[in-house]
Amino acid sequence: MTTTLAVDCMGGDHGPPVTLAACRHFLDKHPEAQLLLVGRPEALAGLRHPRARIVPASEVVAMDDHVEVALRKKKDSSMRVAIQQVKDGQAHVAVSAGNTGALMALARYLLKTVDGIDRPAIATQLPNARGEATTVLDLGANVDCTEQHLLQFAVMGSALVSAMSGHDSPSVGLLNIGEEVIKGNEVIKKAGELLRAARASGDLNYHGNVEGNDIFKGTTEIVVCDGFVGNVMLKTSEGVASLIAGFLKEEFTRNPLTRLAALAAWPVIGALKRRVDHRRYNGAALLGLRGLVFKSHGSADAFAFEHALDRAYDAARNNLLDRVRSRIAHARPLLASAGGEVQPEPATNESK
Repeated sequence: MTTTLAVDCMGGDHGPPVTLAACRHFLDKHPEAQLLLVGRPEALAGLRHPRARIVPASEVVAMDDHVEVALRKKKDSSMRVAIQQVKDGQAHVAVSAGNTGALMALARYLLKTVDGIDRPAIATQLPNARGEATTVLDLGANVDCTEQHLLQFAVMGSALVSAMSGHDSPSVGLLNIGEEVIKGNEVIKKAGELLRAARASGDLNYHGNVEGNDIFKGTTEIVVCDGFVGNVMLKTSEGVASLIAGFLKEEFTRNPLTRLAALAAWPVIGALKRRVDHRRYNGAALLGLRGLVFKSHGSADAFAFEHALDRAYDAARNNLLDRVRSRIAHARPLLASAGGEVQPEPATNESK
């Protein structure tokens, strides 16, 4: 089965020099994939491949553009046209490294949200001590969240991990300032109550409250938080990873003795650098939409953007969209009781 990705080749800090190089390597690895390269044709002429086709778009959403500009003024932007390919059934998933706010707004406007979900969430993976990865959401789409939103994030995160890892009942933790149920603000306490109810009904494998260090311990497979906390945590973890990489480089070049010691320990050092390299975990899913959209870091290099393409490809091939819908349908009575009446989702063929 051929899986088609619509790639916003103009987005991000670097545009085509990075996205086209990543697309070329991606196509070499995945013989059953094809790409729709969205952007200005003259900028995309450098990649010619039998499984890549240019889809023209005359405008680009800048990283500092306001959401209104992306929605109302730049109606032929590469970002919008890429998402439109998903809506029209021409692509299974869209990928962009562009402006996060604009991407979320356009995706929500064009694709709409799945019934039962008020707000889409951004989810990505972070390395943990178990040699695996912890999925964390939300990472910035929703700064202010209610307890109902956190419950919805947990349901969507469970669908994501189930689709990508094959675990039918992944464990979920609620990020808090302590493990005890009495800790946290009122939203967190109420969210804990809803998540415990979800565990009792069989909708979630809820572990309980977790703290920030549990993300990197791998205490649970999924950690749920609001977008403000999640985004700060994500940027902090990337900063720590860069600090470790810089420290290792400095120690390696400081003097002959440390260079000799580093050479002896190079297999371990190399493994550590790979483990903490945030580029290997690039590619965040926008969950809760009636179509698949993945967000790459705006500053991603070709290596990182290729990983975002890999994650989008895996999500499409593992039927992430159907799994999210199935999880939400199963949890619909709980979601309705937590946040009002939820109507059944109508049949749609908005995404391929």
